[in-house]
Amino acid sequence: MAPMMDLHSAQKQQQAISPRLQHAVRLLQMSSLDFAALVQEQLGRNPFLEVEDGDGGPAGQADAEAADSGFDIPFDEREPWRGEGSAAPRRAEDEELAALERMPEPTSLKMHLQGQLNVLSLPARDLLLASIIVESLDADGYLRSPLPELAEVAELLPPADPAEMQIALKRVQALDPAGVGARSVAECLELQLPAIDCPLTRELAGLIVTQHLPMLAARDVMGLAHALRATPARIEAVCRRLRRLDPHPGWRYETAQPPYVLPDVLTRRVRGQWRVLLNPAVVPRVRFNQVYAELFQRHRARGDGEMASHLQEARWTVRNVEQRFATILDVAAAIVRRQRHFLEFGAMAMKPLALREIADEVGVHESTVSRVTNNKYMATPAGVYELKYFFSRPLLSRNGSACSGTAIRGLIKDLIEAEVPQAPLSDAEIARQLGQQGLMVARRTVTKYRQMLRIEAVERRRSHA
Repeated sequence: MAPMMDLHSAQKQQQAISPRLQHAVRLLQMSSLDFAALVQEQLGRNPFLEVEDGDGGPAGQADAEAADSGFDIPFDEREPWRGEGSAAPRRAEDEELAALERMPEPTSLKMHLQGQLNVLSLPARDLLLASIIVESLDADGYLRSPLPELAEVAELLPPADPAEMQIALKRVQALDPAGVGARSVAECLELQLPAIDCPLTRELAGLIVTQHLPMLAARDVMGLAHALRATPARIEAVCRRLRRLDPHPGWRYETAQPPYVLPDVLTRRVRGQWRVLLNPAVVPRVRFNQVYAELFQRHRARGDGEMASHLQEARWTVRNVEQRFATILDVAAAIVRRQRHFLEFGAMAMKPLALREIADEVGVHESTVSRVTNNKYMATPAGVYELKYFFSRPLLSRNGSACSGTAIRGLIKDLIEAEVPQAPLSDAEIARQLGQQGLMVARRTVTKYRQMLRIEAVERRRSHA
């Protein structure tokens, strides 16, 4: 007998996010620089958008919302946000701009090495193998790819054998800067040892680099002296010479620009009250061109689907600009109201703060606060901080009061800065001293916070002077 099939239906409610809402969420999560670049690109191709030259638009909206919340937002009309079609910068009378234009392009590490290879009298096959190795170096100047893989990339007939690849590698390692083409830190330092003039120092340095590199990293002078049968003073001198070598020879040719942070909001103390204002430099001054929109609606005809799409996109763009910066301002103002003691007294006055607290105060979802605080920065008297910096879980003290992780990190930093160089504090000792102050912090938590502060371990902080 065939089995009977049981068919039934069930209803299920599921929230669906529209593409428009998904797009707004992505825009909210962008950094202000990325958002400004996106708006600038839309200004260049959307005829219904134009650069604002008045007091309306997002700036005026932000002003109104700031007035309601008691926070000032001044905007400098002399520095409007300019789109791609703005006029070219005016040339300075002293031709300062022209001098900048004549500055040479920085030379990258690979360009520097290829230039040296090109002046060598090498057969085409050898030059190709050496060039492949140069192009495979990373930003540190290290070769991370195995030589057999690079031999396959060359696609030579006959294929390059291991001996040829080793010769090509040696050619690259003989180029300037010394240490380039190394496959490990030890090999990088070893390639730089010929620069040491003293034979005895060079010999001891070679033994340290090839056999005792972990002890060098740990600054274990006594251990090295025992292993190499030399005096601690001699070993200390050799270690000082080794520290003058460059473990990252490619960095001096690094052409990448350093990351710059442009704050989204600014804090200012006025008559004893902290005020939050949007940074005018990050607010795109874009507005909807009502004249073009009315002309299009009046003479609209069939086949104008693309223009209609531009019209809808322009409305969304202006609305997203207003909503984005109004939300950022509300969240930042709520953070400042709760963390005003940090602005006055520093990191040790930071209070525990959760995303939900700000979400409830502003009237948005917790995930919205998370997106707003991502890649958004606030300029304070103590420096520029990401908005996420002001949030931390509470750590209970012995008396039951809560303390933020930021405040604990501030205490750890102060303890380490006040330590004796010859007897630095271990993480366990720091945890013990915090316990004496009534703060229950585990040793592993101290280690995590110390690493977040980019402070070396106790062994590397110890001075043998």
